Amino acid sequence: MDITLASRHAALDVLVACLDKGQPLDDALVRHKGFAGLEPRDRAFVRLLLATTLRRLGEIDEILGALIERPFKDADAAARQVLRLGTAQLVFLGTPAHAAVDTSVRLVVDAGMPHLRGLANAVLRRVAREGIALLAGRDPARLNTPQWLWQSWTEVYGEAATRAIAAAHLIEAPLDLTPRADAPFWAGRLDGELLPTGTIRRATGGAIADLPGFAEGAWWVQDAAAALPARLLGDVAGKRVADLCAAPGGKTMQLAAVGAQVTAVDISGRRMIRLGENLARAGLAAELVTADVGKWAPAEKFDAVLLDAPCSGTGTLRRHPDIAWLKGEDDVDRLTLAQDRLLLSAVALLKPGGTLVYAVCSLQEDEGAARIGSLLARDKRLRRRPVPPTELPGLEAAITPSGDIRTLPSMWTDRGGLDGFYVARVTLPRPG
Repeated sequence: MDITLASRHAALDVLVACLDKGQPLDDALVRHKGFAGLEPRDRAFVRLLLATTLRRLGEIDEILGALIERPFKDADAAARQVLRLGTAQLVFLGTPAHAAVDTSVRLVVDAGMPHLRGLANAVLRRVAREGIALLAGRDPARLNTPQWLWQSWTEVYGEAATRAIAAAHLIEAPLDLTPRADAPFWAGRLDGELLPTGTIRRATGGAIADLPGFAEGAWWVQDAAAALPARLLGDVAGKRVADLCAAPGGKTMQLAAVGAQVTAVDISGRRMIRLGENLARAGLAAELVTADVGKWAPAEKFDAVLLDAPCSGTGTLRRHPDIAWLKGEDDVDRLTLAQDRLLLSAVALLKPGGTLVYAVCSLQEDEGAARIGSLLARDKRLRRRPVPPTELPGLEAAITPSGDIRTLPSMWTDRGGLDGFYVARVTLPRPG
């Protein structure tokens, strides 16, 4: 098969798996048999095409809605994904019209829909001529944000902040790295910016494994906001720390690198294997436990517990734009029940005087402050430990009136933005 068509076939297969079958984008890429066999340049193109299609899906559907009179039958559903990919190339990636149209028509035929060859050709030729004009005067931030997200964010953050968040999601996120040690040296070596919070940030591009320091584990990939929760535990050298829901292990590695005796717990054996590999590459050690956190009962309690709870992930749309279209309000409702159970389990692991840090990579209030509020109402022993500005240099605006942390994608826009995280810290006082 022609390599140009092979890459687009892979993109179509993955987009169908994602939008029609509900698979997360990263999982669909891993499961695709042909994707790994593509040349690095072609894999990069597939990722770019898919990310662009998902990031701009609202605008793409606005264009196609103006040009297609009748919806596709279920048997022809893949044709909708072909046209979405073609529109992304024509309107947002600058692919020459003849290449985008020709390959899209061939995809439709190869997918078993030769009867739609003429429709695909006609629609995409109109997209090439009229697509940009059809978006004139439209609101990209609003179009590319599902209604349930827009409404929930507006209720919590207000219209202006919601618009800024949605606009930030349309920009590709930079590459953030957490250094094991000697951050200034590695920032220089990697041609990156050392952020005030200690993360090294550089532009995306190229193979991560080819960067200086990767082979020896001098750093690991971790969004700047994702690196904050572990730092809120303070000086944990020599202390017993449980990292719950730990895989793939960025926070475990942070804690191990500063001398903590870390026990990393996660329910996924596959993800724990990856965590172990990451630790080995960095020359770090931790006890790895594959278990359901809610049922895990260790013999000894911990000085500190870090719970990065499973959540909707709506704070990571810059990096995972598929989440906007795969998640819904029902998912949030289901997850909040699990988060409450995990928080109670985490408290049960604490020694008196111990510290619990709770984090979610979600912008949904129900998964953040509401969960800590519920926990404090249930367990009157716990005390919120506010974050002072000195612990969050350069991000003081992320500290909430209650002293928790709420990062937004629209923060640090001059530096490339942040993932949306909620982080809270509580302590279990000693008796008396």
